[in-house]
Amino acid sequence: MTRLIKRVLLASAGSLCLAAMMLGQGNGAPPGDQLDGKRLFEDATFGGNSRTCATCHAGNTLTLSPEDVQKRFKKNPNDALFIHDGSDDGLGRGTSRIQNDATILIRIPLPDNVSIQGSTDRFVVLRRGIPTLQNTPALDRVLMLDGRQPSLQEQAAGAIHDHAQAARPPDSDLDAIAEFQKTNGFYSSPDMRRFALGGPAPGLPAGNTASEKRGRRFFEDVPPDPAQGFKPGLCSHCHSGPLLNQTNQFAKDFIGIPTIPAGLRFISVGVSEFDDHGNPKRTFIFDKGLPWETSLVDTPDPGRALITGNSGVKHLFESGFTDPVEILANQNAFKISQLRGIRNTAPYFHDNSAKTLEAVAAHYAKFFFAVAGITLTDQDQKDIVAFMKLLD
Repeated sequence: MTRLIKRVLLASAGSLCLAAMMLGQGNGAPPGDQLDGKRLFEDATFGGNSRTCATCHAGNTLTLSPEDVQKRFKKNPNDALFIHDGSDDGLGRGTSRIQNDATILIRIPLPDNVSIQGSTDRFVVLRRGIPTLQNTPALDRVLMLDGRQPSLQEQAAGAIHDHAQAARPPDSDLDAIAEFQKTNGFYSSPDMRRFALGGPAPGLPAGNTASEKRGRRFFEDVPPDPAQGFKPGLCSHCHSGPLLNQTNQFAKDFIGIPTIPAGLRFISVGVSEFDDHGNPKRTFIFDKGLPWETSLVDTPDPGRALITGNSGVKHLFESGFTDPVEILANQNAFKISQLRGIRNTAPYFHDNSAKTLEAVAAHYAKFFFAVAGITLTDQDQKDIVAFMKLLD
């Protein structure tokens, strides 16, 4: 009953926020522009393959889970979701991948200094999940899993061109789409909406149960403590700040790299390295111009390195060593996910390989043991999950 009352109160607060915005008191955009943005987001196909923005950023979660996809397929096997890069071959044939993993095919041009061993292609096609739009448009300047789009307008233009195969450019409509993505429905809670409007940043929930309170200690901004097995603050080293999506001031002490900055937004947590999901691997060649500067990266998805052209290997003749910060923030690195509302936006990681928060915790148990010898017990993992489910 308490949970039901909370939901009703949140919904009521959300309705009041929406009403205020529609009166021009939200993000400053006139009501007409917001309504036009809503129409464009939900209905406009731009003369393309019949997809809209809402085809992939659907429902309250603003993303898609395998369960969502399977329901769509059962309702209509000819849904626009299953054409083009939603299909197994990218040509409209097969739906196994998207039904199992809710991933779509992403085509990314290769930087000039990057090639694929045994191929002359100047692009690569990768399997990636659909990032939720909760909180991101108004509160996070880093867009896309690899940060390749610099603005909401360019992100929308890229999606309309690449995924919706638009027949006409959407240039005159991009501002309205961007403004609509800052309205009430794009926040995980009224607190996040108030924060976007200049209110106080939300803090960490205190937790009610013993498990939630134990889980909270992993997300507190505290220095690493070997006497406690490095567990207090372990998650906050990469999940800090109002959205829990950046490194904190203690990350350098835990990771052991003195120069690692607070506020780092891209990092590798071993998803591509472990490749437990069995995505197809390729060998990427990163060429910096001299033989000893060339690096080979065998991976299913190099992540941020495909945007920067930097595998992490610094100019060795200048520095005499490989810069570990560059490796962390480039090779197999992806945007650090925000955690507000995370319980509702499964699956997780860039390839949707973790279908549940429990699977996320299990991955980190494997990761931390491999890189630092830290053991997360079954109870630790349950506590972390219990706390993450509190985050709104």
